[in-house]
Amino acid sequence: MNEVLPSYQALPLPDRSDYDDARMQAEAERFYAHVKTRHSIREYTDKPVPKAVIEACVLAAGTAPSGANQQPWHFVAISDPVMKSAIRKAAEDEEKKFYSGAGGDAWLKALEPIGTDASKPHLDIAPWLIVVFAQRWGERDGARVKHYYVPESVGIATGMLITALHTAGLSCLTHTPNPMKFLNELCARPESEKPIMILAVGHPADNATVPAIAKNKKDLQEILTTYQGDV
Repeated sequence: MNEVLPSYQALPLPDRSDYDDARMQAEAERFYAHVKTRHSIREYTDKPVPKAVIEACVLAAGTAPSGANQQPWHFVAISDPVMKSAIRKAAEDEEKKFYSGAGGDAWLKALEPIGTDASKPHLDIAPWLIVVFAQRWGERDGARVKHYYVPESVGIATGMLITALHTAGLSCLTHTPNPMKFLNELCARPESEKPIMILAVGHPADNATVPAIAKNKKDLQEILTTYQGDV
C-alpha cells in the first residue's frame, strides 16, 4: 500500500530580517566573536544546571533544517548519577580497547596533542549528559518510513545544540566511544536509532584547561573559496 503524504501547502514567510550591509557585517562579526569563545573542556564543576536550560537548548536544536523535514533526531538528557556512572563505565570499557591499540597507530598519534586517554571522569562530574541519537527510520500509521539525509540533518542539529549551550553560558565536550550500541540499552532507545555522540554539559571547573593545539584554527583562506564573477 502506498503511503499517503500530506499535500504541499505554502505559508507566507513568518519571520524575516531586512538589515542593511553595515548591520549584516556587524551581526556576522558579533556572532563570530561569540562563537570564538566556545571551548571543549574535560574538567567540570558539579554545579547544577536547571533542566529548563537544557530543554530550551534542545528546542533550539530542534529548529534545525532536515531532509524532507523528517527531523530524524532524538536527544536523551541525563542528570541521574547512577545512569551517568553506568554510561561512564561502558564508555571507558570501549575506550580502553581503543587506546590499547584498536584505534590504530595513525589515529592514536593524531590524538596525542589533544591529551586524551581512556579515563572519562567528566561523564560522572558534568551535571548533564546529552546523548544524541539519529533516527534511521520512523513510523507513520504503523508503517516503517525511511528517513533521508540523516547524518547531515543530525549533524546540523547537533551543531545548533552546541551553539545554544554555549550561548546559555555552558561548556560541553563531544564524546564518541566506539562502538556506542550500549547507549541504546542504557537510554531505552529503539533499534531504529543510532547513537551518534555524548555531550558532557556543565560549568568549567576552576582548573579547566584546553589543549594548546585546540586554539590553532585554520584561517579564512584555508576554509573558503569564493567565485564572485563580475560585480
